[in-house]
Amino acid sequence: MIKYVLRRVLFLIPVLFGVTFIVFTLMYITPGDPAKLILGEQASADTIQALRQEMGLDQPYLVQYATYVKKALLHQDIGRSYVTNRPVMQEIMGVFPATFQLAIAAMLVAILIGIPVGIISAIKQYSIFDTVSMLIALLGVSMPVFWLGLLLIILFTVKLGWLPASGFTSVKHMIMPALALGAMTAAIVTRMTRSSMLEVIRQDYIRTARAKGQNESVVVLKHALGNALIPIIAVVGLQFGHLLGGAVLTESIFSIPGVGRLMVDSIKMRDFPVVQGGVLFIALSFSLINLLVDLLYAYVDPRIRSQYK
Repeated sequence: MIKYVLRRVLFLIPVLFGVTFIVFTLMYITPGDPAKLILGEQASADTIQALRQEMGLDQPYLVQYATYVKKALLHQDIGRSYVTNRPVMQEIMGVFPATFQLAIAAMLVAILIGIPVGIISAIKQYSIFDTVSMLIALLGVSMPVFWLGLLLIILFTVKLGWLPASGFTSVKHMIMPALALGAMTAAIVTRMTRSSMLEVIRQDYIRTARAKGQNESVVVLKHALGNALIPIIAVVGLQFGHLLGGAVLTESIFSIPGVGRLMVDSIKMRDFPVVQGGVLFIALSFSLINLLVDLLYAYVDPRIRSQYK
């Protein structure tokens, strides 16, 4: 198991270096002079040049990249915002709790809807419930987040007046963003749960359990669901990482002060260090969640652990 953990941790290193390289390169080739952005158009050429030297922008590309990686690794310094002059890490950590809460709420929506509906669909295969639920799941996978978010605002805020359209200060504020963000994940979890359960309930040991007179709920929830959970855990973990990084549109539509909205605002203001740091932070979060999922996967499935003994 220790070999497996070390192997997965080592895999993270080239991934993170790749992300920093791509993001840094994209920001480097983006038009615009950071020194001029900070000082304004009225600044003299000498002042701009002095600031460029102070920030190291006059150095070759590889030197700038190496300096960025060195600061990030040794001092956890990923730059300062051009707009607020605060450290980028402070900017991100100030809004990350809202993004994390939104991702948790969306994942709860997905699990509470996806797993029960997937189980019932598998048990009642080809029934009306199965057909309708799969059609809704297909709709959920296909529906864009921003469109669903706008529909929810029109229905629950404009027409019914039940829920607030913006903000993130109470449970009522979280309902619509969680539904909008979690709908696609719920659909994916539903389809995965159904297919995984269908594969398991056709196994001989399930027939044996039923032949021995086991209660149907015990057969389904204990014997079938327990063995069907492995691929579902993998999907839930990957989707949680996706929710953390994919909340940009949801946060913009519902005016939630999260990492996604911070990045959108920073792109508009050409605040490149915040954009760069935000992408790196999301990539790191996604990689760590994948690592946790892999470890959980190995814990649940003894076949994986046995490969590294």
